[in-house]
Amino acid sequence: MNADAIRIERPTTNSKLFAHTRWDAVPAAAGLFHLAYFLGLFFLYPHAPLWVMLILGFTYSLMVNASINGVGHNFIHNPFFRSQLLNRLFGITQSIACCFSQTIYDAVHMQHHKGNSDRQDENGDTIDWLSIYRHSHDGEAENPWSYVFLSFFRDDVGAIRKELRKRNNGDLFWGNVELAAFATALLVMAIIVPTNPVHFINWKFMLFFLPFWYLGHCFSYLNGYYRHYGANPDKPIAWGVSSYGKIYNWLFFYNGYHAEHHFRPKVHWTKMEKFRRNIVDLQKQEGVRTIKRAHMLGFLDPDLPKRGERSTRVEGAEPSISG
Repeated sequence: MNADAIRIERPTTNSKLFAHTRWDAVPAAAGLFHLAYFLGLFFLYPHAPLWVMLILGFTYSLMVNASINGVGHNFIHNPFFRSQLLNRLFGITQSIACCFSQTIYDAVHMQHHKGNSDRQDENGDTIDWLSIYRHSHDGEAENPWSYVFLSFFRDDVGAIRKELRKRNNGDLFWGNVELAAFATALLVMAIIVPTNPVHFINWKFMLFFLPFWYLGHCFSYLNGYYRHYGANPDKPIAWGVSSYGKIYNWLFFYNGYHAEHHFRPKVHWTKMEKFRRNIVDLQKQEGVRTIKRAHMLGFLDPDLPKRGERSTRVEGAEPSISG
């Protein structure tokens, strides 16, 4: 296969607003809709019956997953706007909607690409902070239950801050701004009751909201687990597991093409189908794993390998080109 077949193809546009393509208006709008939905939950809670709010809360959890892995993920690799200030402001909206920091997510995710869900080294450590092998035993992937429900609490704040400080581009400052923004939003929601502003403890809403917030991030880790479970950490073209469902990839802006994404992280979401067609023969030759269901439902895949089954190591595998 020649080099042109696996080259990185970037869209171009004459737009003064968007950096790569006007199609990025779609994920940008999706991110803003998620923010509006989050705020809507707060104002609707005093008026809607509990069964309605439970449905809306679960939907919020699903939206956190889609927003992190679709909107926020593509925003990391190909920021939507030409203006650096607009990109920073959009990062704040993402942070409030998902109740996390988009910039911290950027640091953790780029560390993920440095290690590509690598196995533990001789010291029991991994380069990738999100690796499914990081907290495993005997070289197996971690149990999905512990990975999904404990990963939320495992962030090494010191290592993340050190990484942001090394960038020397303002990311540490903006990460703190994003943390303050979503913390302020939650604080306001915790102390103000929309129907009775003189009450200063909105404990019922917070008791309702916080479990769905946590569940949304657990869904995100569930996605991440099956995007790498059964992949080959030693072979660049097989670093990820792909799922090609149309609706799934429309909702997640083609992050289902995960083997392709890890092989060439800078390929824009609008070019992912074409890129996959260019390398499909090479993928088959190298045994790239695919599943038939969305990654969040990867545990239902009929060909799911048993934990402990390891891919054949490829000696001297070259790292992928991420630029």
